[in-house]
Amino acid sequence: MDYQSIYEKKKGSIEDVLGLIEDGDQIISSACANEPFNILSQLHTVLDKGVRDLRIYISLTTGEYKFINNPAYKGMMEIESVFFGRTNRLAGEDNGSLVPINLSDIPRKLAANRPPNVFFVSVTPMDEEGYLRTSLTNIYSYYYLHNVEKLIVEVNPNLPFVEGTMKVHISEVAGLVEVDTPVSKLPKSKISDEERKIGENVATLIDDGDTVQFGIGGIPDALADALAGHRDLGIHTEMINSTMGKLMRDGVVTNEKKTLYTGKTAAVFAWGDDELYKMMDRSDRFIILEGNHINDPRVIAQNDNMKSVNAAINVDLTGQIAAETIGYHQYSGAGGQFDTALGASWSKGGMSVIALRSTAKNDSVSTINMFLPLGTTVTLSRNIVDFIVTEYGIAPMRGRPIRDRAKALIEIAHPKFREQLLFEAKKCKYL
Repeated sequence: MDYQSIYEKKKGSIEDVLGLIEDGDQIISSACANEPFNILSQLHTVLDKGVRDLRIYISLTTGEYKFINNPAYKGMMEIESVFFGRTNRLAGEDNGSLVPINLSDIPRKLAANRPPNVFFVSVTPMDEEGYLRTSLTNIYSYYYLHNVEKLIVEVNPNLPFVEGTMKVHISEVAGLVEVDTPVSKLPKSKISDEERKIGENVATLIDDGDTVQFGIGGIPDALADALAGHRDLGIHTEMINSTMGKLMRDGVVTNEKKTLYTGKTAAVFAWGDDELYKMMDRSDRFIILEGNHINDPRVIAQNDNMKSVNAAINVDLTGQIAAETIGYHQYSGAGGQFDTALGASWSKGGMSVIALRSTAKNDSVSTINMFLPLGTTVTLSRNIVDFIVTEYGIAPMRGRPIRDRAKALIEIAHPKFREQLLFEAKKCKYL
């Protein structure tokens, strides 16, 4: 077939492809390295033309868009998210609402309530067989590439080619626009002294040959630095970041000891720097698969010695984990934390680790408290947390009674809060 002719018929301007949006459409947009910046930057124009009753799901986006930030458009489109990123936080909680959901459940759960019928996503140029690929992000891409009425894409030559299940044929595309936009990047964080110590503490829980998962921020980046002396590590993760790429280049990660996807770093999405993207391009050492597969706890548990490391905002003295709200203010979302923690805790030789600084707000408040602050969402049940780590040490949770948990957590709290925590624990008869 003449795939190029099909391609040319579907190619147009941003105005052309947005002309496909109609009253009542339910839109979902890709995020991270496959964020369709150009389409989203002009989405407000469909509101200017009178299109109404729209809903859009955005998650982990970084762009600033008029349909969110301009007061003139407030209330003209329902904005929802499965995970608050920079864009949501800039817009404020009065302009968008979170859908509480685990990453592995996104397509299945969204289908229960006005399922998306439009998908915006950035893709690689078409190959000789007529296929385009989402390349770096497969949180829900595989499902929506093939299960929406209108697939609208930005074709971006800057995206790398990565092995996985993210391809779609040009015949399934409703409209496309060609762009030349830099791929969204997430450089390595600036690591504080406290974060470096936390990374060193967590590294003592990881042995040569283990398979690991960790995410975004200073603590995960510090952990990667602390793993420099390890050997034959594997990666099965929600997200590949720049420091994971460095661990592979340095020979720390080989993936040869993995019991699932041996020899490959397996992930749902990649978000890092140019060096990572160049490393992934046409490499047989990476595979990006669907979020409802890679993040399925039953799949994660197939990796022996799986060590999942997640961050938190607050913990209480029984081991409950708050990782998505600051009190009742939404900051992020559940993401894949529950998925990866549960899968690791089920793994033969595996464990679920939570890492956080002992204080916040310039050491003025403790992140370890008798009770979680009023309105706080519990992201992880205390039942599936094996270790909690701060810069002051490691508190074992697995199989421990409340008494031992409280004592261990007080010992790794910041010294200036320990006396008060001890008083409160005794008052509540934890100790």
